[in-house]
Amino acid sequence: MIQNTSKTVLILGANSDVAKQCIIQYLEKGFSVMAASRNTKSLEDFMVSNNLDQNKVRVLYFDAADFDSHQQFYNELAVKPHIVVYSAGFLVDNQKALSDFKGAKQMMEVNYMGGVSILNIIAMDESNKNLERIIGLSSLSGVRGRKSNFVYGSTKAAFTQYLAGLRQELASRKIEVNALVIGYIRTKINEGLELNESLIMEPDYVAKYIVNAGNSFTIVPNFKWKIIYHILRLLPESLAAKLP
Repeated sequence: MIQNTSKTVLILGANSDVAKQCIIQYLEKGFSVMAASRNTKSLEDFMVSNNLDQNKVRVLYFDAADFDSHQQFYNELAVKPHIVVYSAGFLVDNQKALSDFKGAKQMMEVNYMGGVSILNIIAMDESNKNLERIIGLSSLSGVRGRKSNFVYGSTKAAFTQYLAGLRQELASRKIEVNALVIGYIRTKINEGLELNESLIMEPDYVAKYIVNAGNSFTIVPNFKWKIIYHILRLLPESLAAKLP
């Protein structure tokens, strides 16, 4: 059911599987979408294959790690957004991140630094009276440091803490900030990983939590992951260190 025909969503890192499902679901709710990614060809192909209304979706080039381009990117937006979703993400194996700083650095730039850079610009533009919500995609990997993925997890932990502070900063302007703390998703970023099939969520399922985000800061899709989230937060260090 169409609920809105005048608001615009800016999705940064829109080529992710979850973000593409967000595009569809926001359109179904009547929003216009600005979908931004380095891979604009993939987004254009996605629009064609899903018969999306090209009058309601604008595909833009955006590089999360090209910090110097972010101000110009924002300045050139045809419409300033009502909702912003930061879904850019990058992942390399923990052992590779430990032995080759290039991969670790790229995770830091895409998962954390790029978000801080562009969201600071968006949030501090008080002339944009449209802005009502910022949503950042984080991860259960950022809840506790674990031997298997702590380099990646550290970038998500930092991003979550940034979003928490941004929420406080923007509260006086009645702008909501949400952090999606997400577990395993069946997406290309997780291809090749040995994951528990019973815990894997589909991209469209996760997208529903983004598109229908409420007032809570931390949003954890799926009751199984909610339980895991609370266990991770409360688990004594001696036990957390034994996690795979």
